Amino acid sequence: MEFCRRSLIALVVVSLAFYGVGAVAQKVTLSAEEKAEGFVPLFDGKTLNGWQGDLTGYVVENGMLVCTEKGRFIYTDRDYSDFILRLQYRIPPEGNNGIIIRAPLEGNPSFTGMEIQILDDYAAKWANLKPEQYNGSIYGAVAAKRGHLKPPGEWNDIEIYAKGHHIRVTLNGAVIVDADVSQLGEKSIHGQQLTGLKRLTGRIGFAGHGDRVEFRNIRLKELK
Repeated sequence: MEFCRRSLIALVVVSLAFYGVGAVAQKVTLSAEEKAEGFVPLFDGKTLNGWQGDLTGYVVENGMLVCTEKGRFIYTDRDYSDFILRLQYRIPPEGNNGIIIRAPLEGNPSFTGMEIQILDDYAAKWANLKPEQYNGSIYGAVAAKRGHLKPPGEWNDIEIYAKGHHIRVTLNGAVIVDADVSQLGEKSIHGQQLTGLKRLTGRIGFAGHGDRVEFRNIRLKELK
């Protein structure tokens, strides 16, 4: 009986380390340098405070913001103009989501704002997309350099720099998009015009597409 009790305790400890304690420790971590530079968390790792939209389609798990299979659009409670946004994301095989920037609350933010695509580029399901539909791209407008996305199940580090019309996306240490969107002509995809490419302010958020996608360490620095 004593052996069984100790074995059970050991199993619980291991489970907590794998599923709970280790994951929670990863929630929102600001380095000393980031704190000095003015970065702040956009997600507290515990609640959906500060967010609005489809709050039933997103849940908090072990310090992560998780888009469930029913999740659609979720937004910050306020607008942001010029900023550096940093976060980590993990996608499943064939996973699809998007980071929304400078979007209004009305309409589909992938068109009325800008969407930085999150996609499992390795999946055969997505083999025939247009270049500007792959991971890290400004969806429908600017194609990202490919080959820097980690395999499904691994964490990716992404930084989005937005200053005026200059948009730069850095994925796992590599710059994959560096564009002046004011120089783009009219763009459309799926028969819809991308009306938000030249917006200079709006909400930040995520665009679910029926896949479980996980986010953590969501932090932002506003640029003056």
